Amino acid sequence: MEKLVSSWNNVQTVPEKYIFPPEKRPGNVTFNASKSIPVIDLEAIASSQDRDATIQKILKAGEDFGFFQVINHGVAEDLMNDTMSVFKEFFELPEEDKTSFYCEDATRNNHCMLYTSSLLYATEDVHLWRDNLRNSCHPLEECIQHWPEKPTRYRHVVGAYATEVKKLAATILELLCEGLGLESGHFGGKLSEIPSLLVNHYPPCPDPSLTLGVSEHCDPNLITILQQDSDVFGLQVLKNGEWIGVEPISNAFVVNMGYQMQIISNNKLRSVEHRAVTNSEKARTSVAMFFIPNGDSIVEPAKALVDPRNPAIYKSFQYKEFMSHFLKKTGGTDVALEAFKLQAN
Repeated sequence: MEKLVSSWNNVQTVPEKYIFPPEKRPGNVTFNASKSIPVIDLEAIASSQDRDATIQKILKAGEDFGFFQVINHGVAEDLMNDTMSVFKEFFELPEEDKTSFYCEDATRNNHCMLYTSSLLYATEDVHLWRDNLRNSCHPLEECIQHWPEKPTRYRHVVGAYATEVKKLAATILELLCEGLGLESGHFGGKLSEIPSLLVNHYPPCPDPSLTLGVSEHCDPNLITILQQDSDVFGLQVLKNGEWIGVEPISNAFVVNMGYQMQIISNNKLRSVEHRAVTNSEKARTSVAMFFIPNGDSIVEPAKALVDPRNPAIYKSFQYKEFMSHFLKKTGGTDVALEAFKLQAN
């Protein structure tokens, strides 16, 4: 438990093990909201004409940024605020109330795990300036029995939140089906069967220029839906070689495409590098819900998107094959996809 960054008091300097190599450091971070990712109003999907226009905005954002934000999405603002409050309260609990969830073993498959940096803490070269709380959500009724009982409303609030965000994900995936010309439900079933909820907690850092909360990466799953803290910048997306800050908007969700979405869309949609920086004044908390294919599910470019003029870029594979490769990879972010490309491309 003493390894948790949130358990440290009055840290004046960044410990050496948390200092990134010069070429990986974020430097002096500034945020230019004018360059931020698109914000899309989902209220418009109720009418057929506005629905088509909204779908086109989603596709455009997926092509250009791999990210977008959604507002008027149907998840109650009170539930979003209460969920964020519950997670912040959890990290502020006394150590004895969190010990049973603490884990340093990457091979354990607990329904709820509290850990620091990453599950590769023991072997990673540099640690991340964050603590994590991972909640399994499949099947929700079973997993919820293993979640924390403190704060006392934790299971009730987070369970309701997971249910509502899952509905939102289904809506967005269906809009993507329509936009790509795929049959209804193409992304349902096994391709998005396993939701997992990850809370990232980033305590204040004495020198944010030296370290990262999350290093540059792409998500390996299908799609991710993220709630940011309402007033603290931290998430950045790489666009044309420049790191763009994602503005924290109250009652909005950030949506980003995972590698499996890029593969199934045959590169029509992109999974884009992103990272999280720290700040010296405020703690920041984010809540990410990952929608993950079943390990046995077959991932391949959708047949409706492949023809002689648009040949398949990727081969067919089981998702567990991809993850086995992804977890072993070294090098740049694109390395994860190379092994799954057809040689002709």
